[in-house]
Amino acid sequence: MADKKSRAGAPRKGKLHEQHKDIAGEMFLTGRHQEIPKRPLDEFPRTTLAAGAVLWRGDRNQPESIEVACIHRPHYDDWSLAKGKLDPGESLVVTAVREIREETGYEVRLGKLLGKTIYPVKHTTKVVYYWTGEVTGGEFTPNDEVDEIRWLPISEATPLMSYNLDRQVLEKAQKRFSRSADTRILLVRHARAHERAKWSGDDNLRPLDKKGRRQAEMLVPMLSPFAPTRIFSAEPDRCQATVEPLADELGLDVTVDPRFGDQAWLGDMVGAKRAFEDVINAEGTSVICSQGEAIPGLIAWLAASGTLPIDTEINAKKGSVWSLTFHKGQLSGADYLPSALPVK
Repeated sequence: MADKKSRAGAPRKGKLHEQHKDIAGEMFLTGRHQEIPKRPLDEFPRTTLAAGAVLWRGDRNQPESIEVACIHRPHYDDWSLAKGKLDPGESLVVTAVREIREETGYEVRLGKLLGKTIYPVKHTTKVVYYWTGEVTGGEFTPNDEVDEIRWLPISEATPLMSYNLDRQVLEKAQKRFSRSADTRILLVRHARAHERAKWSGDDNLRPLDKKGRRQAEMLVPMLSPFAPTRIFSAEPDRCQATVEPLADELGLDVTVDPRFGDQAWLGDMVGAKRAFEDVINAEGTSVICSQGEAIPGLIAWLAASGTLPIDTEINAKKGSVWSLTFHKGQLSGADYLPSALPVK
C-alpha cells in the first residue's frame, strides 16, 4: 500500500495520474502460483491493462551476479520498470514483449509471472502484470519514452525506484532469483476442436475448428518469448495441430508421445508420470500439449509432491497454458494463462 509520505498533499482521486500511483495503489504479488483472469478487462471497473517485466542480466545460478534495468522516463522524471499499455489484438505476454522492445530495444526471454499492481489513473483502474525477463539481445538507444537505463543489483535498484509499488515488484523478483528454475514446462491444453458428438470417426482424428486454428496461431507469439527448445504432444491430431504453428515458427520438431494424453493418464498413470519426469529432468524449456483430463491431474500430482501446494481448482480451458517452473526436479512455480487470444 502507499506510504504516508506519498499521501501528503495528495490530489483528488479523479485527478490521479501515473506518477501518483503509490497514493491508492495495491499489490497482488504474493505467492508462486499466479493466474491471469479469463476476462482481465472485467476484473475491475474501467480497467486499463498494461504489462512489463523486471529486465535482468547475469548468471541465474549466481543470484549475487544479477543486475536489473532501472528505467528513467523523462516525461515523468521518474525511475521505474519497463512496461506499457495493451494494444488491441494482443495478449498480455505479447504486450510485455512489445513494450520492452519499444522502450528499451532489448529482446527478452520471459520467465516467472510475478503478479500485478493496481492503481487509479484519472477515472480508470490501471492493472499492470509483471514477468521476469532475461535480456538476450538488442541494444538500448535513448528515446522519447526512456532516456536512460541503469543496470544495478537489486539492493541498489530498489531505493532508486520512484514508487513503492515498483520496489515491491523488485523484492518479489529477488525472491524468484534466489530460487532459480532449472526447468520450465509450458503445459498447453489443445485448442478447440469440432464437437465430439458430431464426429463419427476415430476421435484421435477429430480436427480443430475455426476458433481452434486461431488459438493455435495465437499461441505462437505468446509462447515464443519463453524460448522453448523442445515440443511434445499427445497423440490426438487436435493436440499436434495446436503446437504445429509454434513448431514451424521455431524450426522445431513435434515429438508425439501417447503418454501425455488422457488415455494414458487414466489407464497408465505410472507411465504418464514417468514421461513427464523425463521432460523435467531434461531441464531447459519445453512445450507439452495435452488434454483436459490429464492436465489437472498432472498439476495436482506435481503440487502434492513438490514445494508448491495448490489448493484451488486447477483450470485448464481449451487453448490455455500453465507455465510450470521446477527447481531441482520439484515444482516451484505455476502461472496460468487462460488464453492466447487477444484480450480485446
